[in-house]
Amino acid sequence: MLDDFILRALAAGIGIALVASSLGCFVVWRRMAYFGDSLAHSALLGIALGLMTGINLNLGILIVCALFAAALIWMQQKQVLATDTLLGILAHASLSIGMVVISFMGYPGFDLHSYLFGDILTVQPQDLWWIFGGGVVVLVLLVFYWSSLTLMTISEDIARAEGVNTFIANLVLMSLMTIVVSISIRIVGILLVTSMLIIPAATARQWANSPEAMAIIASVFGVIAVIAGLLTSMFLDTPSGPSIVTAAALVFMLMFSLAMLRRRYSG
Repeated sequence: MLDDFILRALAAGIGIALVASSLGCFVVWRRMAYFGDSLAHSALLGIALGLMTGINLNLGILIVCALFAAALIWMQQKQVLATDTLLGILAHASLSIGMVVISFMGYPGFDLHSYLFGDILTVQPQDLWWIFGGGVVVLVLLVFYWSSLTLMTISEDIARAEGVNTFIANLVLMSLMTIVVSISIRIVGILLVTSMLIIPAATARQWANSPEAMAIIASVFGVIAVIAGLLTSMFLDTPSGPSIVTAAALVFMLMFSLAMLRRRYSG
């Protein structure tokens, strides 16, 4: 019989893997990994907001990540600076401010390490509500906007010609990334959260023959990485977040090597 904390960890990890891996396909296709990293960095300011105001930390992270995305969109529209420059400024400023606030206020019992690198074994029932609530929202919107987002990935000009509102579609994609990043922090941490978006998707890309197949295969690889990483963490007493990411990286290397061999001997 498995303990409750292990069942919660499995449920949380599998839930995140299914959502993050599917959305990660668009992160890989559209080369948005840096945006994901920047969102994750801003989460530390959200944690500081939650600690200062007493609100749920997941809500604080979600609020700050949403404000980060909104500020980026506004500054992109105003053409203030290049996008990568804006991302660098906003991400590192919010990370630094959050760290300063947390250090200055001195919150007893707060484990910063678990938020930087994740600790899936400490997931509480209320965290599951956030993970699965946010996950359902992401999956529903992802299915609804799938064709528009896929068409935009090919060409925004073609998407506009087909009647797609590209501004709304981009806003939806950023919003989905905001939700996924905010609910994934407890699993793999601020510094590693983007890996759950890009590694399973990059692994699936070697084997998929359609966008839909890539999303499904990526979800499978994501779940495998979570289970393998969680088992490693339990039996070898290693950090859970890095263990999950290490498992995902090993799966990527294995599947990439097999794909290379397949192409070599089939062509």
